[in-house]
Amino acid sequence: MTKHMTGTRKEWLAARSSCSRGEGANAAQRRAGAAAARAAVVRLDKEYRFETDEGSASLADLFRGRSQLLVYHFMFGPDYKAGCPSCSAIADGFDGFVVHLANHDVTLSAVSRRRSRSCSV
Repeated sequence: MTKHMTGTRKEWLAARSSCSRGEGANAAQRRAGAAAARAAVVRLDKEYRFETDEGSASLADLFRGRSQLLVYHFMFGPDYKAGCPSCSAIADGFDGFVVHLANHDVTLSAVSRRRSRSCSV
């Protein structure tokens, strides 16, 4: 059986307060890192083309008029018999949240070496 540390309420509150300070510092660091990542913009020098259910599309076409594009790399290479089991499980949930992304001006596009598919509402 696992032996758990026990203490007084005062000791617990002191430990919890210490943890909260650490969590706050970690959250601030994550926010700063996320802001730096959002600020890092790279101009694309290459014209990317994607084969979709509707035909050939540029990277800009994948946005489908929205300001943001979320690209999911679905593991499905040319020699695969089926999609990656983990990717398939994740893709099963796309229909449930793609409407929420669309409501926030985001288009979801799943890409693989075989085919690209934008999920839209």
